[in-house]
Amino acid sequence: MSGKPDYRFITLRRDGVAVHLMFNRPDRRNALNHAMMAEIGDALDRVGADRNARALVLRGSGGAYCAGGDLGAMSKLPPKPRAGPDPLVASYRSFGKVLARLNRIPQAVVSVVEGPAVGGGFGMVCCSDVVILHRSASFGVPEPRSGFIPSQVLPFLVRRLGEGAVRYLAVTGAIMDAASARRLGLGQVVCTTGKGLDRALKGVLRAIGEMEPDALATAKRLTLMCAASRDSAVMDRASIELVRLLRRPEALAGMQAFLRKARPPWAGGF
Repeated sequence: MSGKPDYRFITLRRDGVAVHLMFNRPDRRNALNHAMMAEIGDALDRVGADRNARALVLRGSGGAYCAGGDLGAMSKLPPKPRAGPDPLVASYRSFGKVLARLNRIPQAVVSVVEGPAVGGGFGMVCCSDVVILHRSASFGVPEPRSGFIPSQVLPFLVRRLGEGAVRYLAVTGAIMDAASARRLGLGQVVCTTGKGLDRALKGVLRAIGEMEPDALATAKRLTLMCAASRDSAVMDRASIELVRLLRRPEALAGMQAFLRKARPPWAGGF
């Protein structure tokens, strides 16, 4: 990840082989506007291309993860054009493309969730591989209560939580707390303090550090493939990837380290 990007609404920093992306609009509970979405997309492109980065940590500033779309900005729509497609369609569709990039980024993605994670924030959590919850975390799709919909996050919510849970949230506007999110499999641990969140994050990053990066990225890619392809196609691809990985020196070193009860050469870095 070359250079230090000059972002207005997010921050991006390296800590060893982890990259920390902070949503940084605390006065708006880190609500999303179009410029912020573009910055997140640019950051994902940078991280995804960084072969030395092994984990991406998403977190919000000021005790909130992300309160969805910024209603103040959304309520000030430009006039609808007299002819041709409405340019806002492509603008909002671009956030779906950002979510898709986050979902398939080769690094492990860890979300640390405090406070609200609704709408677009909820979608980013559902695109994460590991979710660490503070007891204050809350999730929902309240957009219909304000007369619109959570358009780009729905596929990611349904795949992560199941159709039934998302239908309930969408038609009632209910807010799901951290304990309920964990029961549905959205989060792996619920913490009661900020120090607990930091300890849990360190533990998760240590575990990720034990994974060989190419094997991790391949396992993640094949897992995502399961949702969109026939079982036979996934298994065909998986057999090819397995043999490719086994023929690398890293696999031999990893197996030898396991047999010696030693750490593999790539372990650590966090």
